[in-house]
Amino acid sequence: MPRTTGYVGSIDQGTTGTRFALYDHAGNLAAYGYEEHHQIYPKPGWVEHDPIEIWQRTYKVIRDTLARRKISPKQVKAIGVANQRETAVMWKRKTGQPICNAIVWQCRRTAPLVDDLKARGLSKVIKEKTGLVPDAYFSGTKIQWMLDNVPGARELAQRGELLFGNIDTWIIWNLTGSHVTDYGNASRTMLFNINELRWDDELLEMIGSIPEAVLPEVRPSSDRDFYGHVDREILGSQIPVCGDLGDQQAALFGQAGFQPGEVKNTYGTGNFILMNTGNRVQVSRHGLLSTIAYRIDNQPVAYALEGSIFVTGAAVQWLRDRLKIIRSADETEKMALSVEDTGGVYFVPSFVGLGAPHWNMYARGMIVGLTMGTTTAHLARATLETECYQTRDVIDAMRADSGLGIERIKVDGGGSRNDFMMQFQADVLGIPVIRPRITETTSLGAAYAAGLATGFWEDQRELERKHRVERVFEPKISPRRREALYEGWRTAVECALMWGNRSLDRSDTTVVG
Repeated sequence: MPRTTGYVGSIDQGTTGTRFALYDHAGNLAAYGYEEHHQIYPKPGWVEHDPIEIWQRTYKVIRDTLARRKISPKQVKAIGVANQRETAVMWKRKTGQPICNAIVWQCRRTAPLVDDLKARGLSKVIKEKTGLVPDAYFSGTKIQWMLDNVPGARELAQRGELLFGNIDTWIIWNLTGSHVTDYGNASRTMLFNINELRWDDELLEMIGSIPEAVLPEVRPSSDRDFYGHVDREILGSQIPVCGDLGDQQAALFGQAGFQPGEVKNTYGTGNFILMNTGNRVQVSRHGLLSTIAYRIDNQPVAYALEGSIFVTGAAVQWLRDRLKIIRSADETEKMALSVEDTGGVYFVPSFVGLGAPHWNMYARGMIVGLTMGTTTAHLARATLETECYQTRDVIDAMRADSGLGIERIKVDGGGSRNDFMMQFQADVLGIPVIRPRITETTSLGAAYAAGLATGFWEDQRELERKHRVERVFEPKISPRRREALYEGWRTAVECALMWGNRSLDRSDTTVVG
């Protein structure tokens, strides 16, 4: 087959910033750009983004990346989008003006609404239909909050004048004018029936009487019919937009995790572990989520088990921005290696509650085991180790749910470039950790999805052949040492859960100014 020329573009719109990348037919990274956006914290436990800023940064990073590498938009054969999934936006259909800031996936403001769902005995039906546990993490109660708290929003929605989307939908709408999402992103709303593959009328009614008219059309993650073309006024070329994946599904796709039993872990703002379970829903009994991984054109959907860890890389950012004990994330590896261990310190970074497998919305951060001998190096090391312990929590639950003996784990994301942490991850799990040559697999996965839709790449087998391993980390510590370290972690988590069970004021649902 002749070599395919040109590039496939990938927009990876994440929690802290937006990446744009171009990949050639060999799967090599040809160009790359990044723009950070602001994090907005109006109240304790509340997290917001400015949707207009996100779109402006997305547009800027695309234009700047093409210009810097002197690549014509006509050389870009397709664009795929990956996104921070559960972050919710609502905007006016006619003007494109958001009705308020985006409510970020980390935001806890809708916890009282979730408590109400649980009190009404709806947890079972939500899990059966969506594969999710009721939690403020997901988009459904965010939509409810906006409709109930932004003046005039519900009336506009009932007249069909409002649109909702996770960030993928917002980006694609700005690029093409199409109001769409993919099956994987839809499955993260707590409104989508993953068994029947449709928006569920019963869920829409029970979660805030949400009008279906605000919801996007659900399309394949890799769609040969295309969602639309980039408006010529934006880039001067009508590039097809035809790939859409939530960031964690995109990372699984980029790791060529197409076979049942494949497991990947992405180290980003949070950690997210996905196991491909094939074309059937794997029901979790150990605190994991059943979710849709992807759908390629008219093929059956692929499902996954997922463990969502809310705060990992964000804890490193906290060391930098709040405590100011580091200047950059890269410093943590040298600091961690400067001490033999954490000196007995454990850090549970449950700033916005605990996700899988604990699911406690009210847990708060804990640093335990401090002594007069504790230094900033011990704290930096404990911050890296916490990512590995939380991953172990999820992998143990995944083994119990699937009945599979997980023999290796593929890793990606910014944190996976930290050699100390990857070695400790292998030590704590007791299995090899596989790092690919390209660690930004979220971006790569979105490109793969778009490239498949246009024939830039022929099929999944071709993508599997392109997967390259950069390094394998083998466990080095004894099983006895491994379990002793992990037991200390479990004790620290119990402290955070006990704090979460205290009587707190959970009634504040006032609108942002």
